[in-house]
Amino acid sequence: MKTVKILDVAIHNLSTQELLANLNSQGGVVVTPNVDHLMKLRKDPELRQVYQQSDYRICDSKIIQFASRFLGTPIREKISGSDLFPAFYEYNKDNEEIKIFLLGAKPGIAQQAQEKINEKVGRNIIVDCYSPEFGFEQDEEECQKIIARIQGSGATVLAVGLGAPKQEKWINRYKKQLSNIKTFLAIGATIDFEAGYKPRSPKWMSEAGLEWLYRLLSEPQRLWKRYLIESMPFFGLVFQQKIKMMTTTRMESQSKIKTEKKPSF
Repeated sequence: MKTVKILDVAIHNLSTQELLANLNSQGGVVVTPNVDHLMKLRKDPELRQVYQQSDYRICDSKIIQFASRFLGTPIREKISGSDLFPAFYEYNKDNEEIKIFLLGAKPGIAQQAQEKINEKVGRNIIVDCYSPEFGFEQDEEECQKIIARIQGSGATVLAVGLGAPKQEKWINRYKKQLSNIKTFLAIGATIDFEAGYKPRSPKWMSEAGLEWLYRLLSEPQRLWKRYLIESMPFFGLVFQQKIKMMTTTRMESQSKIKTEKKPSF
């Protein structure tokens, strides 16, 4: 699969349809890098390892897509977790082998999402759900109970909406114990969106790269630091990457010219 490097992270350059077909035939772990993730990766060795071991790293951000164009290596499509997940269950609505377990969201929210999705699809494609308590990932006994529940549900797909980097780390830590699960999806706030608990940004804002602004205005106390401080260095780092690429290209061109001009005897 072709990849595009943004700040040393290889992002898979796939369309939604290609990704869905690959997941059905091969399964795998899907992570969805956005600007916040790329900045966290620079300071979190465990998260970097998780990303390296994932099977699909797909562009979750219009800003990252814009950056890829600026760098001259355009990513074909933005595939956010909140777009991928509904596309996935619609793609598999008649595929009885696909059975999904939802892990995440507040108590009752995941169950609402389960009911709405099953009604939309016309079958019980979501076979079970669980909303863990805050800090559950530090309780091994609780994690083992969750694993037993997932295994007992008969699910073949695990969709985890715990927020980054918790969801990615939890998947990577326990995926080998989940022998029945073929596909792992890290989907962030998608369970909240599917339940109708939180609204998504208007499509025009998403396409314009302004979904972050909508989310910031919706939850300013929680998200102001992420978007206004922690993510800001991204733009300077992308510019540095562009300068480095241009310098490397210039040096290679000059070296080629010197080689061609070198007299032969």
